[in-house]
Amino acid sequence: MKLVDSSGWLEYLADGKNAKFFAPIIEDTDELIVSVINIYEVYKKVLVEKDENTAIQVVGLMQQAKVVDVTTSIAIQAAKFSYEFKIPMADSIIYTTARMSDSIVWTQDIDFKNLDGVRYNKKN
Repeated sequence: MKLVDSSGWLEYLADGKNAKFFAPIIEDTDELIVSVINIYEVYKKVLVEKDENTAIQVVGLMQQAKVVDVTTSIAIQAAKFSYEFKIPMADSIIYTTARMSDSIVWTQDIDFKNLDGVRYNKKN
């Protein structure tokens, strides 16, 4: 399974320079999971930069994958991870969601760069 970080979703949606890195992962919805934190971050960014209708459409696209809610177990493990590695809350929850689902994180967010189970592509 694979989880695309919010930065990857936004790059894909904007058809940015790294969109091709994320496209095959996002388009293979049978192997894709999405954290509700990804939905929050992407919805908010699209809402600010475009409009609510576009943001709702993007959420519909994201929901074609398996959406994973933040459980108590994920929250506790993410808090421990955030404390230990000084990673922001949202990134910690996304990373922990992926790890607890045996998924690889695909990202261009430098906070994930040197973590196990991450495919990082430098943002251009």
